[in-house]
Amino acid sequence: MSSGGHGVTRSKRVLSPMHYSFKIESFSLLLKTKVEKYESDVFEAGGYTWRLCLYPNGNTKGIGTGFVSLYLQIENTGNLAHRWEVTTEFKLFVLDHINDKYLTVQESDASVKRFNEMKTEWGFDQLLSLETFNDASNGYLFNDCCVFGAEIFVIKPTGKWELLSMVKKPANGSLTWKIEDFSKLDESSYLSKAFTAGGRSWRIKVYPKGNGDGKGNSLSVFLELVDGGKLPPKKTVWAEYKLRVLDQRHDNHVEKTTSRWLTSSDHKRGFHKFMPLGDLREVSKGYVLNDTLIVEAEILTLSVSKLFS
Repeated sequence: MSSGGHGVTRSKRVLSPMHYSFKIESFSLLLKTKVEKYESDVFEAGGYTWRLCLYPNGNTKGIGTGFVSLYLQIENTGNLAHRWEVTTEFKLFVLDHINDKYLTVQESDASVKRFNEMKTEWGFDQLLSLETFNDASNGYLFNDCCVFGAEIFVIKPTGKWELLSMVKKPANGSLTWKIEDFSKLDESSYLSKAFTAGGRSWRIKVYPKGNGDGKGNSLSVFLELVDGGKLPPKKTVWAEYKLRVLDQRHDNHVEKTTSRWLTSSDHKRGFHKFMPLGDLREVSKGYVLNDTLIVEAEILTLSVSKLFS
């Protein structure tokens, strides 16, 4: 329970309580019954059952002497799971009849309150001083009537969370592609079979006669994220990788490294001018042996995003 003093914010608004209003007529007659606590009927909010607990002369078991005390209590908890917990932000209200506005009382830091088996009630020992409440000029007790209210926002965690890992040399993160009959290739580009790394599929794309500013003079080599065009908006995948053409005679391989945040509109990265076509045609250099070119891709670092629920 809150004292209702320190750490409590009071303000006024025109909008009535969203979830429940509790009007008492002939309030003076209620006091004559010497009732210590009056409990409202139950009401629903946020998928749970609640009631208001009013101490007209203050909760003397707390620090409510000289104040009106008002609390929110959760009900029907027997239907909830074992070790249940309901997290809320709530506001309690008193109507100012004269100005037709509601005094709104809440924790000043908008802190959440957890209702559970050990704590089924939260509220304010010192909602409003009896002196202020009983003074008719303030409008809270008007023609022997008063109105209280409650607004409850239940915070229901979805249980979903995301893990982003920057993975060095992911498992199965490389591919060696032997392109046979290289001299007979007549298509502008060719794709390797796909390989899976970091939960995503990748493939090498080669332009035997070049592409872009490498067309006609260079071998163009790229690594492509398969189905990268289907990435959700603003979704990105980091990839750092090496592309390599093997020297099959001297191990003097041609190797280049690149990196990029890949997106749905830009999911292929490599080199238009990976190496000169003249080097491929020169048999002594060993890049094409028995009319076979060997191209490799090796992923060095990869971002891997996983969702959990």
